[in-house]
Amino acid sequence: MTDWTGRRPDDTGAAPEEQSPTPEEAREAQRVAELVETLARESAENKDKLLRALAEMENLRRRSERAVADAREYGIASFARDVLAVADNMDRALAALDQEIREKAEPGVKALLDGVEITERELLKVLEKHGVKKFEPKGEKFDPNFHQAMYEIPDPSVPAGTIAQVVQAGYMIGERVLRPALVGIAKGGPKAAPAAAAEAPANDNGGAQGPDGAG
Repeated sequence: MTDWTGRRPDDTGAAPEEQSPTPEEAREAQRVAELVETLARESAENKDKLLRALAEMENLRRRSERAVADAREYGIASFARDVLAVADNMDRALAALDQEIREKAEPGVKALLDGVEITERELLKVLEKHGVKKFEPKGEKFDPNFHQAMYEIPDPSVPAGTIAQVVQAGYMIGERVLRPALVGIAKGGPKAAPAAAAEAPANDNGGAQGPDGAG
């Protein structure tokens, strides 16, 4: 005969019934979920702030580097512009004496002229050493970014807008115009072919006057 007295109620093989969470447990689970969501949102916001701060620091570093480079390259612009007056005076003094006068000059005068020429060359070398370069654009097409028109010259042999005469040489400092060249523009010739558009360097001397504003 089978003995049923030793069996427990749980030994019948039936799975125990799952208990539903209590209201307190449900509220706790909801609070945990809300906390996790808040932390995730704050983490994303902090990451975004950090990336923005890093980007701003990088931009500041680049701006500082550019400012230092500009100061190094263009910091002498005012001084160099003043020195150009000396170079102009030397150039005018030498241009006032033609070759015949020089050949007939006494040895002492010739030596003086030679000294002035040497001084002018050395001055231009020093300016070039510091990034200041002279340019004389005779025969080139007029460009208001580099040249300032003083007057027009009737000359049908060259395209209109060609620089026929350089009144005063121009100077560049780095990639900027320290002083535009003062020029006379040819008129009456055929129209010049349009040049390809290109970005012009910044004009450190202010706006240059175009051919329409020539005196």
